[in-house]
Amino acid sequence: MMNLIGIAIVVLSITPLVHSSNNSFAWCYHDASCNAATWATQVAQHCAGSRQSPIDIMSKKAKYNANLTSFKFTNFDSKTALTTIMNTGRTVKVVIGSGVTVSGGGLSEAYTSHQLNLHWGNGTSVPGSEHTMDGKRYPMELHILSTKSSHKGNMTVSMADSKGFAAFGFLVQVDEKTTGKPMAWKTLTSYLSQISQKDQSVSVSGISLDELLTGVNRKRFYRYMGSLTTPTCDEAVVWTVFKEPVVVSKDLINLFASTVRIGNGTSVYMRNTYRSVQAEQGVTHSSGPMTRPTFGLFLIALALWMS
Repeated sequence: MMNLIGIAIVVLSITPLVHSSNNSFAWCYHDASCNAATWATQVAQHCAGSRQSPIDIMSKKAKYNANLTSFKFTNFDSKTALTTIMNTGRTVKVVIGSGVTVSGGGLSEAYTSHQLNLHWGNGTSVPGSEHTMDGKRYPMELHILSTKSSHKGNMTVSMADSKGFAAFGFLVQVDEKTTGKPMAWKTLTSYLSQISQKDQSVSVSGISLDELLTGVNRKRFYRYMGSLTTPTCDEAVVWTVFKEPVVVSKDLINLFASTVRIGNGTSVYMRNTYRSVQAEQGVTHSSGPMTRPTFGLFLIALALWMS
């Protein structure tokens, strides 16, 4: 078991990999000189690769994979696992403390979760998920980033491993009928006003990962081999994108694009924090209800033929 100091080192090590470049290129989302359209040339080593993320997941092309069994989510119910929320200048990130792991689901071993981050457009008027589903872009997307537990936080080893990272993507759909729901998201967004400026952070309490992911059947998911979605875009990620979205009320989704800024003072609001979809990758899916409609149509056709 890693001690708290070890976890702190891991989190600090991951942050530059996900939210900054290892060279002098200061990437961004908002400016034409450094936005995602420039990454493939400015950070060509990986961002111009052939296994890039995110992608458009085409459900009819996804193939069933019997190895994609149920996950085991350890300490996702803990209300102390989420420790700090911060404005990185490019996204909102929440640090995950020690003891949170994911295993099963066709993963080669247990992965230790270190952080979650969010991607959005401009409130509910402009969708901003990174992955799209059959061409549809959702209002937001939540990512949980994990590394192989056996690597013990060694980022060099994880980056060199084609399966060194596991990322879990949860699409976020808008709920037009309610306000302030789910309660966990209301609590999460209540911190945004305290991190409106770049590099501001504040402690989080009373929210579990399970509560943030309420309503999602985590047995239904897609799997493909991809990359980090920000420079340096390393192709070392086992991606899991869940079929069912988290449903969040419109007022809470809108807070992200109207509260958090990319810099200090009156700098522009943080909006459209997503990379466009990349080249198609081979996608598989887990068993369960995703495959039942086709079977149901077969039974109807059989019944009609026999009548």
